[in-house]
Amino acid sequence: MNSGTQGSLAVGKVKIFSRHRGEVNSSAFSPNGQTLLTASEDGYVYCWDTHSGKLLWRLGGHTGPVKFCRFSPDGLLVASTSSDHTIRLWDVAEAKCLLVLKGHQRSVETVSFSPDSKQLASGGWDKQVKLWEVQSGQMLHHLVGHRDSVQSSDFAPSSDCLATGSWDSTIRIWDLRAVETVIIHQELEGHSGNISCLCYSVSGLLGSGSWDKTIHIWKPSTRSSLNQLKGHATWVKSIAFSPNGLQLASTGYSNMVKVWDCKTGVCIETLKGVLDVAHTCAFTPDGKLLVSGAVDS
Repeated sequence: MNSGTQGSLAVGKVKIFSRHRGEVNSSAFSPNGQTLLTASEDGYVYCWDTHSGKLLWRLGGHTGPVKFCRFSPDGLLVASTSSDHTIRLWDVAEAKCLLVLKGHQRSVETVSFSPDSKQLASGGWDKQVKLWEVQSGQMLHHLVGHRDSVQSSDFAPSSDCLATGSWDSTIRIWDLRAVETVIIHQELEGHSGNISCLCYSVSGLLGSGSWDKTIHIWKPSTRSSLNQLKGHATWVKSIAFSPNGLQLASTGYSNMVKVWDCKTGVCIETLKGVLDVAHTCAFTPDGKLLVSGAVDS
């Protein structure tokens, strides 16, 4: 899909990835958009060629459903989380597990890499956020404060802060600059439902999607919501800023994909009907919009 100018959103190509043995819980595109990850209820992580639809590899090791997956920004690693309470780090080139990170007490629901791919944050049903060193697998910090399950996370472009979203309807910004302890830098309140997704823009603005069917665009330094985006009929499942940070794409737990003008808060594009449920959206470096989701076969 291309969303370069208003009115230009059109379906370019549709590929069906149909070899899962269970429901797909999440999906993620590689930084260059060439490969697609899918995390399945069947306990496996799948990697696909975006253009051909070919299955590149299927990796097992988790002892429960895989809940979430994400590429590292350098594209070399994949992190997956599971209801088996663990995070696994995978080598993309060799298609093998490098590390199993243990420490969560319940299902792990989110994972995110720092911009330099050297640190990893995770959160889950135990209400805790953990910060890990990618190379060694060592736990660096254990962050406590959320009052319900942690479902989303993202690092700021500067790597100085980590944002986490919870079913307690709040977003917490953790200051990572302190050597010994991590402190809550800010708590952002404004949503009336569970926080389902978070994403930083290149300029440091923070987008959040919620079960309240809205998206907020925040300026974290002032704790202010710059825009509230309304238009989804269901809860917001995924958001992504364009490379220049001027647009934001969103998917609801439905067949609807929207593109918004971040400055005005106006929805400039809507596409629906291609997928039954849109799971995730991402922009490629050249500004093309990629969307993956489920189709009822």
